[in-house]
Amino acid sequence: MKVLKVLESAEVIIAEIEVNLGNKKHSSPTLCVLCDEKIVPLNTPDGRPILMNMENAVKFS
Repeated sequence: MKVLKVLESAEVIIAEIEVNLGNKKHSSPTLCVLCDEKIVPLNTPDGRPILMNMENAVKFS
């Protein structure tokens, strides 16, 4: 394994994320990365890990 680049503007956070599942809303603490004022979840609402993908980013305001 090799580190290619360290993103200095990113930090790991835990955010309370709310999602719509069917006709119900669920929220849970979610491991995320805060990068360029966007929050990128690193796991699904049920706790399964996912790869960091900027397409999944949520604007933080």
